[in-house]
Amino acid sequence: MNSISTDQPSPAKAKARYLMVGGFLGAGKTTAMLRLAEWVARRGLRPGLISNDQGSGLVDTALFAARQLAVEEIPGGCFCCRFNSLVEAARKLTATTRPDLFLAEPVGSCTDLVATVAYPLRQIYGSDFTIAPLSVLVDPVRAARVLGLEGGGKFSEKVLYIYRKQLEEADCLVINKCDLLTAEKRAALRAALAGAFLHARLFEVSARTGEGLEAWFSHLLNTEQQPRAAMDVDYEVYADGEALLGWLNGTVQLSAARPFDANALLQRLAQEIQDRLQAAGAEVAHLKMTLDPRSAFGDLAAVNLVRNDFVPELSLSLPDPVERGELTINLRAEAEPELLRRAVEASVQQAAGHEVVARWQALEAFKPGKPQPTHRVTAFP
Repeated sequence: MNSISTDQPSPAKAKARYLMVGGFLGAGKTTAMLRLAEWVARRGLRPGLISNDQGSGLVDTALFAARQLAVEEIPGGCFCCRFNSLVEAARKLTATTRPDLFLAEPVGSCTDLVATVAYPLRQIYGSDFTIAPLSVLVDPVRAARVLGLEGGGKFSEKVLYIYRKQLEEADCLVINKCDLLTAEKRAALRAALAGAFLHARLFEVSARTGEGLEAWFSHLLNTEQQPRAAMDVDYEVYADGEALLGWLNGTVQLSAARPFDANALLQRLAQEIQDRLQAAGAEVAHLKMTLDPRSAFGDLAAVNLVRNDFVPELSLSLPDPVERGELTINLRAEAEPELLRRAVEASVQQAAGHEVVARWQALEAFKPGKPQPTHRVTAFP
C-alpha cells in the first residue's frame, strides 16, 4: 500500500460530489444507480457514472450507455486496487460532460471501501470532491439467510466474511427489493440490521417500484460522510473469500436466417445456466445478461438471476424479433472458473438450438486476485 502524496493533480476543476453505492453481488446496485442518475438529472444536475469489475465486457456499462448516460468503465480490479484509474475516470468524465455528481458502483465482492476509496479521496482531493455517505445495498432474502433469520442456500464462511464486512462499514444500509417482503419479514430484517450495525442509517427501498428512493437519494445528496474509524479487515481472509468466487465474462455474436425471439432466448439461456450450476452444487451470486440488436433505437433485452432458488427475471425486453444481436454474459458464483466456462458454453449451444448461430467473440473465466489497495487511510482525514 503506497503512502499518500497530496501534490497529485486534481481530477476535476470544479468541486463535484462523489457518491458510492456498494453491496454484494445481486443486491440490485445497477438498477438503483440508474434510478439515482435519473433522479439527479430531473433536478438539473449532471451525473457521471463509473462502473467497475474484475474483468472486462460489463453488462452494467451497456445498461448505463443504453440510457444515454455518461459512463466510464474500470475493469481489471476493484476501486481500491485501481484508485488511480478511478481518478482518471473522473478526469475523463469531467473533460466530456463536467458532471455535478460522480456515481460509482464498485465490484460486488469488494469491501473496505471507506478506508481505501472514500478517505483517500477526501485526503488527496478534498478540494475537488465532497463525499457522500457510503451506501450498501442489501438483497433481503440473501441478508435474511446470512443473519440466520431463515434457511436457504448460503456461501461458504470466507465469502460471508466479505458480505458481513460490507454491512459493517456502511454509513447507510439500504434494504432493497422491500416490495417482495411480507410486513413481518421486513420488520424482522430491519430489526436484525439495526441491532447489529448501530452506526448505520437504515433505508427501505425498492429500486424497481421507486418506493423509499426519495428519502435515500435526498440523504445522499445533502449529507456529508461523518468521521468514523475505519474497520479492521483481515486481508488474508478477504483474499481467500474472493478466491472462492468464480468470475465469467463473455460476448457472443448471434445471427439467424429469420427473426427470433431474443427475450425468450435470454430466459431459456438463463434457465439452462441455472440448471447446470445447481446440478454441480455451485452457489450463484449473480448472473446478468444483455442482448443488444444494435438497432437505431438503442433497445436492449436483459435478464438477471441473483441466487440458485430464484427465477430468472427479464428486466428489459425487445419489442420485436431480431435477426442478430450481441449477447453479453456476466456470471459470478462460488465455483471453479472452469466449471462456469463449461456450463455457459454448453448452455449457449443448447439455448441457441439449430435456428440461431452463436459465435464467441470473447470469453474469460477466472478467480479474482488478492486485493492490494493503492492507499489505506484508517482515520477520517
